[in-house]
Amino acid sequence: MHADIRPARATDIDTLVSIENSVFDTDRISRRAFRSHLASGTASLLVSEKDGAIAGYALLLYRKGGKTARLYSIAVANGHASAGVGRGLLAAAEKAAAARGRPILRLEVREDNARAVDLYRRSGFRPIGRRENYYEDGAPALRFEKHLGGSKEQ
Repeated sequence: MHADIRPARATDIDTLVSIENSVFDTDRISRRAFRSHLASGTASLLVSEKDGAIAGYALLLYRKGGKTARLYSIAVANGHASAGVGRGLLAAAEKAAAARGRPILRLEVREDNARAVDLYRRSGFRPIGRRENYYEDGAPALRFEKHLGGSKEQ
C-alpha cells in the first residue's frame, strides 16, 4: 500500500479532473487549467500513485524571481483520506519548493476545513493571516506559511 509521488503527466488529466470534481464543491481547477499547469515553467503538479491508481495531487505555483512557493491546491481521492496520502503529498510539495530555491511555502485553506488545518499545523505551518470572502461561496481562508530546509526563522 506504499504510495509513490511523481510529476503529473498529460495522461493523468482525466483522473485529476475527476478527483477535483469529487473533492471540491466550488473553486475547482478546470481541465484546461490542469493542462496549462502541466506545461508551465512556474508550476509543479505532483501526483500520489497507490497500487497503480492516482490517490491525490498537489499543485505548487512559483512567481518568477520570488522566494516563496504557493501550495495552490492539494486533494486526496475519496477512499484514500486516512491513508497518509495528504501528508505524503505535503512533504513532497515542501521538497519540490525547496528544490526550486523557494525557502518559504505558503497556502490558503478554508477556515472550516478542520482536517486540512490540523494537517498544516501538525506539519509545522504557522498562521499568518485570514482572508474574508476568499472562496466562491464566500467562505474565509486562513493563510499559513512554513520556512523550509535549514531556515533559522520559526
